[in-house]
Amino acid sequence: MRNREYGQFCGLARAAEVLGQRWTLLILRDLLVGPRRYSDLAAGLPGIPSNLLSTRLKELEQDGLIVREARTGADRSIVYVVTDRGAELQPALDALSRWGAAAMREPREGEIVTDASLVSALRVAAEGVARTDRRLTFTVRVADAVAHAIVGSDGVEVGAGEHPDADLVITAGPGLRDLLAGTLTPATAISEGAVTLDGDPVLLEDFASVFTVPYSLAATASTR
Repeated sequence: MRNREYGQFCGLARAAEVLGQRWTLLILRDLLVGPRRYSDLAAGLPGIPSNLLSTRLKELEQDGLIVREARTGADRSIVYVVTDRGAELQPALDALSRWGAAAMREPREGEIVTDASLVSALRVAAEGVARTDRRLTFTVRVADAVAHAIVGSDGVEVGAGEHPDADLVITAGPGLRDLLAGTLTPATAISEGAVTLDGDPVLLEDFASVFTVPYSLAATASTR
């Protein structure tokens, strides 16, 4: 029996064997945003030792969740890509992300925001949003992390990096979490400097109506 096996014929046990290793979920989070080179993954996961990243990638390949592919064109670098089996995990990872975010108020010392974590946060925050005929595009910056979101008739599409034609660019600090939770109104966020905007400030109301992750009652009580 391998060290990560639980010895039980159980779906949850089997999933834990594959996903329960340190850093595995975050590697999958990053790859669900898009294909990544090894160096891209290392840069997006600055706390992971190089040998451990290599080990986790090999394990994910062996488990059929990712594959290595050569890019076409001038860039012939090798990238890691999620398989269809790996992509099936996105709803589960989003649910875990939303559950974890409900108890988060401010970053702990040393915690950073990455492009992939910001994409994940916005995607989770837009979960269940009704489609709208009005198309709006947002770019969101938190420290060095940048992501964009397009809201429209096809739902909400979130990706890494800025959007060249964003209707509103939001540069935010930790106050963005309170805005997503609804405990900080858009008007107050602007007046208190929790966000700075490039574009029509009225659109922050639209942003806050689409992207929401309330605090859990338990988390709110623990801060009193």
